[in-house]
Amino acid sequence: MIWMIIAALLFIVELFYFRIADKFNIIDKPNQRSSHSTIVLRGGGVIFSLAMVAWAVMMVIQGNGQVIIGYLPFLVGLLLVAGVSFWDDVRSLPDSVRLMVQFVAMVLMFWSMGILHWDMWWIVLIALIVCVGATNVINFMDGVNGITAGYALAVLVPLMLVNNRICFIESSYLIVAILGVLVFCVFNFRPKGKAKCFAGDVGSIAIAFIMLFAIGRLVVMTQDVTYLIFLLVYGVDGCLTICHRIMLHENLGEAHRKHAYQLMANELKIGHVKVSLFYMALQLMVSFGFIYLCPNIVLAHWIYLLGAIVVLGVAYVWFKKKYYHLHEEYLKSCKL
Repeated sequence: MIWMIIAALLFIVELFYFRIADKFNIIDKPNQRSSHSTIVLRGGGVIFSLAMVAWAVMMVIQGNGQVIIGYLPFLVGLLLVAGVSFWDDVRSLPDSVRLMVQFVAMVLMFWSMGILHWDMWWIVLIALIVCVGATNVINFMDGVNGITAGYALAVLVPLMLVNNRICFIESSYLIVAILGVLVFCVFNFRPKGKAKCFAGDVGSIAIAFIMLFAIGRLVVMTQDVTYLIFLLVYGVDGCLTICHRIMLHENLGEAHRKHAYQLMANELKIGHVKVSLFYMALQLMVSFGFIYLCPNIVLAHWIYLLGAIVVLGVAYVWFKKKYYHLHEEYLKSCKL
């Protein structure tokens, strides 16, 4: 019953946000680098952060306030990074400001994980760079209807399965996060031109923060960084696309349509829902293989991870070599 109540409340809050966004003109206007062609409300992903607030309130009401104390730095970091991202959705902020806030929020997250120790400063530094980088890659990958919500489910569900074995985080945390994503799916996981809202930076950055916190706790508990495989599909697409843009001497801060999923949706005219389901299914296949087929041995985990990186990397390069010329033709047509 409690999950139904939370889901209903989140649904109502999302509808209330739509009224606010409509009143204050918080919208996403299409341009030549967009994968949509109509004006859509922006910032619907605010529900992800609000879901975590609802979870914290639920825990306190149930008498688990002592547990929440350990999560307070994470929650403060989440609200901080979500708030700045929301402001960036409304009025664009300098990249330096957003990055600074993301680093501060990550430090707060690490505080909740209990890894802020001077004797491991270099590990913390590397983790900061990796997590901030992963957050922005997840943000970059938010470009077609349903992909952020679908991929979030493809990450959170395997984490729930692992949590049933290891219990690295409160199961209610993952359940409420999934409920928030499902509520957002109702309004976003739709064919092109039919989405009621987009996640916006407030959504993609927040869900990245939520997923990274759960994965981070799993890594800290098991001392096994190969669990980052739960973000592998996005990681391969995002990192190799960045490498491609560097080779093209492009400004990485500018919007573009060079990700593999964007080529599928735009140049190959594959429906948004189909593209999102493909990325979702691909990540689930990789994650389930890691959970159920890979022996629970660190060496086996590394072999599986490296093998998956090679397979996905080769597939990405092949796809780009075969279809990237279509994007070049599109860019030429925009200049005419």
